[in-house]
Amino acid sequence: MKLTLKRVAFRDTYTEGELYIDNEYFCDTIEDKNRDDNRNGVFDGAEKKVYGETCIPFGTYKIDLNTVSPKFKDRSWAKCCNGKLPRLLNVPHFEGVLIHVGNSPKDSLGCILVGKRNAPGTVMDSTNTFKQLMSKLKNQENVTIEII
Repeated sequence: MKLTLKRVAFRDTYTEGELYIDNEYFCDTIEDKNRDDNRNGVFDGAEKKVYGETCIPFGTYKIDLNTVSPKFKDRSWAKCCNGKLPRLLNVPHFEGVLIHVGNSPKDSLGCILVGKRNAPGTVMDSTNTFKQLMSKLKNQENVTIEII
């Protein structure tokens, strides 16, 4: 299964995107600010990662679906997946990048938040959207995400 995150709006404090599953639109996303200005997948030149305020670099990443998130495992919305959240692997300069529930960049810390865009820089219905995503990812192997 292939996920594609198409970033569609770059703002001073957040990045808006659209998530596709096997080339079919699924939902909207919110991330922290993009600092990979030349979109080459690395922080080079004047580009710098700012902890908790930077979205991950452009690129393609494998997704692990079998790691329990210590931070989110006891949240009610994570019960549907026994605390196992989609985790992006081998992201340069980042560890523990997840796809999870949240409404604004303050909930992100570098992760990808899913939902339905209702205003600039925010998504709503994130819990329901996350549960639908997990239903689609259930029992999948070799899941990747391309961020463009």
